[in-house]
Amino acid sequence: MQKSLRTPRQVLLQSLLIEARKATGLTQAELAEVLGKPQSFVAKYENGERRIDVIEFVDIASALGVPVADILAKIQPAVVAKPLRRAK
Repeated sequence: MQKSLRTPRQVLLQSLLIEARKATGLTQAELAEVLGKPQSFVAKYENGERRIDVIEFVDIASALGVPVADILAKIQPAVVAKPLRRAK
């Protein structure tokens, strides 16, 4: 599994979050204020300079009024996982 700021799925996540922010009419500074973060926090993940963790993602989606599941549904898994077999 690639850990890069430029993977297609990472770029897609960035664009989905940017699109959601713009759809709400918020600036980066306004979103950052809602999140209790500096404007540079929003700029860095939107520009691909940093990744966000799961908790940050949930907080961002909530601040934008977008269900987390709606964003995740647009991002396809890189690997289709097979169910694990339990030892007997």
